[in-house]
Amino acid sequence: MTIFAKKSMFKKSMLVALMGTSLLLAACNDDKDDNSQPEPSKPVDYSKNYINESFYQKDDGSALDSLDSAASIKVMHYYMPNVLDKKAEATALIMIPKTPMPKDGWRVVVWEHGTLGNGDQCAQSRTALGANSKGLFDELLKEGYVVVAPDYEGSGSKGIHPYLNLKSEALSAIHAVNAFKDGYGAKVQGAWMSVGQSQGGQASLGTAEYANKDPNFKGAVAGAPASSLGTIILEVAPGALGDIDAKEAAAGVPFDKRVSVDTYATLLSYAAMAGTGITAYNPNFDYKKMFNVESQASAAKSAGEDGLCLGPLQQSFKQDILTYLGNNSGKKVMEFPGVNDVAMKTDPVVTDFLKNHSQPGTKKIDKPILVIQGVADTNVPYPVTAAMIDRLKKLSPENKDITLLPVPDAGHTQAIVWKRAELVAFIKKHMPNPAS
Repeated sequence: MTIFAKKSMFKKSMLVALMGTSLLLAACNDDKDDNSQPEPSKPVDYSKNYINESFYQKDDGSALDSLDSAASIKVMHYYMPNVLDKKAEATALIMIPKTPMPKDGWRVVVWEHGTLGNGDQCAQSRTALGANSKGLFDELLKEGYVVVAPDYEGSGSKGIHPYLNLKSEALSAIHAVNAFKDGYGAKVQGAWMSVGQSQGGQASLGTAEYANKDPNFKGAVAGAPASSLGTIILEVAPGALGDIDAKEAAAGVPFDKRVSVDTYATLLSYAAMAGTGITAYNPNFDYKKMFNVESQASAAKSAGEDGLCLGPLQQSFKQDILTYLGNNSGKKVMEFPGVNDVAMKTDPVVTDFLKNHSQPGTKKIDKPILVIQGVADTNVPYPVTAAMIDRLKKLSPENKDITLLPVPDAGHTQAIVWKRAELVAFIKKHMPNPAS
């Protein structure tokens, strides 16, 4: 995720607002929408989550990717409760280290990935591994840890992916660990931790929240955890991107080369994925009303199990912006009618989702937490994360092991890479591995 490009955009007034503001993203609704929540279903037995494993491969049978330190990479199929509290199948990558297995069994690190897209084809288990995550995986595997990397509910499996739904992400991770234990039995020692970046950083904090009472859960690492999306879209972006656009216009930068265009298109993509993700549990919600007419067609491309992945979706919104600017001489980038600001401040479905289902750091956590945050991150601004961690510390006064690690000059994806050594050291401290 890359939203803004320069620290200068963060005016003091914006930062003050960010420090005290929670999620504000909202959308429009009408009497035709079904805003009711589903009735709780009868408890389902998840004591045996493991289904089977398949090869991590392309359609032609060749491996999708490999890791120098992995003895094998497979796709595990398992059961978890979805957002409707129904038993659903999910998938996760299982990476087994080449190092000798400890006598008492493997320890597990769960990797929770950043935004890929809502469509099944975007799933981590169906694509090659990113360069940054491969580096982390190799280091963890060298230390003798098994890496379990869930796709999340509805990603790579039947159903809609409920993007940024904290509980869904957490249960994806928790049940993936349980399934791995089911499938591998005595080979698994039981201890586990979570690590994630961006959407995955938010998910890792959610995992810590929902696994807080599990004695085998030893803590979480969150890199640039997604937070306060509404604040960024509605309060920071208009002025910040307007400033960038003005400088680019003065410098004669063509529209199709402007950071402001790319950034606004990316913001619209996140809003679309959040809106379409809500339909996983509220199928009657009309997410298109979150957008003006000029951007509704692109928003619709994020929906369903065949929805576009982040890159192509961003390009679709970018083309909308370029077409608008080409047809309306003299208009500025931020005048493109993307999100419907009036509608986005009135819909109870979305405001409830973002306030009660998406924001991390709202519940007491007793386990060790390390948050790695770039000071120059313009996607999840440092003040947003700092405010969230301050709230978490107030909610967890007995927990003296909640640490915010600022990374000067680091952007959104850089911080967790630059501080990889500290990340691995945190894992080793709180979950020592005899194999290391």
